[in-house]
Amino acid sequence: MKIKSAILYSLILFIASCKKSDNNSNPPSQPDAYYNTAAGSTWNYHEVDNSGSTAPTDYTVTSTSQDSLINGKTYHVFNNSAGVNQYLNLSGHDYYQFDSLPAGLGTAAIERLYLKDNINIGINWGQDLSVIIPGFPLPIPFTITNHVAEKDVTRTVGAATYSNVIHVSTTIASSLIPAASLVTDINSYYAPKYGLIENSSVVHLNFAGVVQDLDTETTLVSATLK
Repeated sequence: MKIKSAILYSLILFIASCKKSDNNSNPPSQPDAYYNTAAGSTWNYHEVDNSGSTAPTDYTVTSTSQDSLINGKTYHVFNNSAGVNQYLNLSGHDYYQFDSLPAGLGTAAIERLYLKDNINIGINWGQDLSVIIPGFPLPIPFTITNHVAEKDVTRTVGAATYSNVIHVSTTIASSLIPAASLVTDINSYYAPKYGLIENSSVVHLNFAGVVQDLDTETTLVSATLK
C-alpha cells in the first residue's frame, strides 16, 4: 500500500463485474467487485504518520491501460504519483497485490492474497514467506494471517459513506521472533467499485538489535471512476 513507506496493506482498487445476458432472459446482475481497472480512473489518498516522524502525504493512484504477467497471473498496472507502480490481480474471488512487506520487514516483493470477497466473518487465510531483513544474517520466515472482521457494513471515510464494506484485519508473525518483539495491527477496509478506502498499519519490531516502527493511517479522499 504505501508509497512512502511501502505499507503492507495499501492500495486495492475495484472493477465492476460484467453482466451476462441472452435473448430469452436477463439474469440478476452480479455484485460489484472490489477492484477497478478502467483506464484513467483515479484515487486520491491522504496518509498520516502517527509517530510524527514525517509530514502527512497526499498521493494519487491512476489506472493505466497496461497489464503485466507476474508468476503466471495477469496483473493490472496502476501508476502512483509517489513514483511506485502498483500491480493488482483478480482471480475469481481472490484479490492479489504484488508488493512489499511494511518498512523494516524486508524489501523483497511478494505476491500477496489480500482479500477474498466470498468468505464469511471470522474466516482466516494465511500466507507463509521468507524474506531478508537488513541486519539479519539469514532469511526470516513470516506468516501473514488475514481475518474477515466485518462484512457488508457501512463505513464513513471523510465526507463519503460506503456500503457493503469488508473489513480485513491482518497480523504478521515469525517463528524466529518472539511475539513481544514483533507486534502488528493492520486493518484494511474495502468498498465495491472503490477498493481500499481506509487502512491503518502498526508494526513494531525490536529484535537482535534491529528496531523498526511504523504507525500510519491512509484514507481515500476522493475518486473518479471511469
